[in-house]
Amino acid sequence: MPSVLKVKDLTKDFGGLRAVDNVSFEVSKGEFVGLIGPNGCGKTTTFNCISGLLDPSEGDIEIFEQNAIVLRPDEIQGLGLTRTFQHTRLWREMTAIENLLVPPRNQFGDNPFYGILSYFFREEENARVARAYDTLAELEITHMAHNLTSELSGGQSKLVDIGRAFMGEPELLLLDEPVAGVAGPLADKIFNNLRRAVTEKQISVLVIEHNMDFILRRGVDRIIVMDQGEILMQGTPDEVKDSKEVIEAYLGGAA
Repeated sequence: MPSVLKVKDLTKDFGGLRAVDNVSFEVSKGEFVGLIGPNGCGKTTTFNCISGLLDPSEGDIEIFEQNAIVLRPDEIQGLGLTRTFQHTRLWREMTAIENLLVPPRNQFGDNPFYGILSYFFREEENARVARAYDTLAELEITHMAHNLTSELSGGQSKLVDIGRAFMGEPELLLLDEPVAGVAGPLADKIFNNLRRAVTEKQISVLVIEHNMDFILRRGVDRIIVMDQGEILMQGTPDEVKDSKEVIEAYLGGAA
């Protein structure tokens, strides 16, 4: 399968601190990849460099064969990449369905002239609304459609955040700890929905997860393990589970 993301020799320094050190990996089309490692190992910094929020100190990043180093975050999003953050950033005074209706591409802006023209595009608008409800249904949260997101629990907010990401029609989806602080059954539901999206829609997903035991049994195709800013190993869940180096990185050799 062709690669949708290529990270080569990525390095990020903050003053005298090297947060990411010569990291290289790829994600293929239709692949579900976990990025795991102990807290502070550089996972989120890697995400921030990929999505354009941070400028790498060294290295190359290609997204859909485009040099992403020279692009702004909005231009990277325009290539087909969407990301979420560990702490959800929903519009809190808007309902769940309103949150989902913001990301779709090629909508009319707030220009009054476009507002007049929008009368002739009601069919497209109705289709977006229908797709938003379908997305909520896929995540099994249709009953929350008209709740303000400020009223939702942490787990429910995570689901709306993922739904909002899907509405941007991503070809590459980066998720930063989508189940952090989420109860077990709901966390399972989130990963089941992600697995289905990868299988049915052939999008590519790169997901950060701190909990190694959880990610190993959640149906990802491959796992990238980071430790102290570097790639410790890459492999299948079974290969990672049997790695003494990975166990030591997580447990300090206690195992």
